[in-house]
Amino acid sequence: MSAEIVENRATGSVRDYLRLGKFDVYDYYLGILIVASAAPAEPVTLLLFLLGEVAVIVAGVAFDDVTGYRDGSDLVNYGPDDRLRKKLRKPLVAGTLTESQALRFAWGAAALGAALWTAAVLTAPHRPMWSVVLLVVVFAAALQYSYGLKLSYRGFQEAFLVVLGMTLVLAPHGLITGEFSGFVLVQAVLFGMGPLMFGVYSNTNDVDGDRAVGRPTVAALTTERGNARFIGALSVGEFLLVALASLTGVAPWWFALLVLPATALRARQYHLGFVVGDIMRARKLGFTAHRTCVALLVLANVLVAIG
Repeated sequence: MSAEIVENRATGSVRDYLRLGKFDVYDYYLGILIVASAAPAEPVTLLLFLLGEVAVIVAGVAFDDVTGYRDGSDLVNYGPDDRLRKKLRKPLVAGTLTESQALRFAWGAAALGAALWTAAVLTAPHRPMWSVVLLVVVFAAALQYSYGLKLSYRGFQEAFLVVLGMTLVLAPHGLITGEFSGFVLVQAVLFGMGPLMFGVYSNTNDVDGDRAVGRPTVAALTTERGNARFIGALSVGEFLLVALASLTGVAPWWFALLVLPATALRARQYHLGFVVGDIMRARKLGFTAHRTCVALLVLANVLVAIG
């Protein structure tokens, strides 16, 4: 162990906890903008829900770091041989937080998230059972994603990323409107696809570490060509969802045209990752594609509202 790591161990600074909670990755939190643009104004409920989702997701990624540290996968994926990954983003690997510090932080964030989501439900104008049940299930799954039951180690990783994103749109929309909307469902799926589509590129980069600890991502279970085909199918499927929504009347006829910039970015992401072979740049472009899509979905809701 280097002298630098010994010196930094267990400093427990605010910056270390911010890194543990991945506060710089805010893409899941953007779903609240879609809800706010599609539903009547309920600022108190929306704020409580947003703060709750931040706490729940922070808890989930902190637990993920604990498991990745325990099983050694983060030591491989963020080791000295990988210059593209910054070890300081993993405070347990960098030695700036202890495992007990990380666990206390994770459980505290989980408790706060549960309290805030409960408050959001209590202040909401509507409480459809499906919204409440969805929140409870996703809350439990977020904490068990890679800790406890370790759902992501049992083949559910990719599906969970999409379902989490969908829930962060569908559940608050249900609490505010009391209704289920086909158009909002399409937007929720598109929103959930965003984190999935930079997650699968991360998995492609992390395939060696995931295989070493038996984490069954698609990238780890299949060949390079099979993984490329899987990600290609997801990219095409995202486009087909938009096109079918417009063609069937679930979404306005112009919806597919409106989101074409996001579709183009997704195609560029695939080309960069699997034709050029630069997986990490493709992953980074995935964030841009997701944020562009969110902006276009908000615009779509505004256009629908003004008629």
